[in-house]
Amino acid sequence: MTDDARADLRASDADRDRVAEVLRDALAEGRLDMGEFEERLEAAYRARTYGELAPLTRDLPAGAPVTPVSFVKRPEPDGGWASRIVGGEGSSAGGVAILSGFERKGRWTMPRRFTCFTFMGGGEIDLREADFADREVEINVVAVMGGVQVIVPPGVEVVVRGIGVMGAFEHPREDGPPEPGAPRVVIGGFAFWGGVGVARKVTRAERQRLKEQRRQERLERRESRRELPRASREDWHEAHRDRHEELRERREEWREEWRERREERRRHR
Repeated sequence: MTDDARADLRASDADRDRVAEVLRDALAEGRLDMGEFEERLEAAYRARTYGELAPLTRDLPAGAPVTPVSFVKRPEPDGGWASRIVGGEGSSAGGVAILSGFERKGRWTMPRRFTCFTFMGGGEIDLREADFADREVEINVVAVMGGVQVIVPPGVEVVVRGIGVMGAFEHPREDGPPEPGAPRVVIGGFAFWGGVGVARKVTRAERQRLKEQRRQERLERRESRRELPRASREDWHEAHRDRHEELRERREEWREEWRERREERRRHR
């Protein structure tokens, strides 16, 4: 916390996410139990100012992997596609799996051309966290009684040009137009008694973020219901009572009708 801190400065979503990351690391290290973690996480996403965020990480180590919240506003680094088009030769040019497997995942650089071969084996090429040597990259696959799974993040354009003989090259599901600046991935090659699958998935961190975002939205809806004006709450309760009374009356009518039909059947016996 700096000397020129202003506790009443409004916090951004990025500030709340940084605090949430510190709390998740503290939970993983055993510094917080699950109850404390959930309580602080809820408070973090409900916080509106830095003064509400700062106490949530004050008793955690200063050397935590994620920088604690600061009261000084700084521009956020560019996390868009432009920062992931890095040029160069790539960190891996290909993969081979003969009665075995290979994988490329995590933080790595996808080259302009990646060539792989599988024979009675399998491979996985995960581009969700990868950097790219160029805006258009190519994956060339030869799969003989084997397969390769390609995983791309949402927003990336995928073009499939491979040929399958008693095999197949799958096309990914389309979840919207490509994002501006996103790379283009061209998948080609040959599959004999094998296959190449393509799937769109978000990262685990993004899934966690979306889960917490939905949880926060539920909390906000619950809070908004608590803050309804008294008159509105009374109107809602009155409408609920009216609906309950209407259903009770209908049930009584159904019971009465059923009794009448039963008595009529008895008379006709």
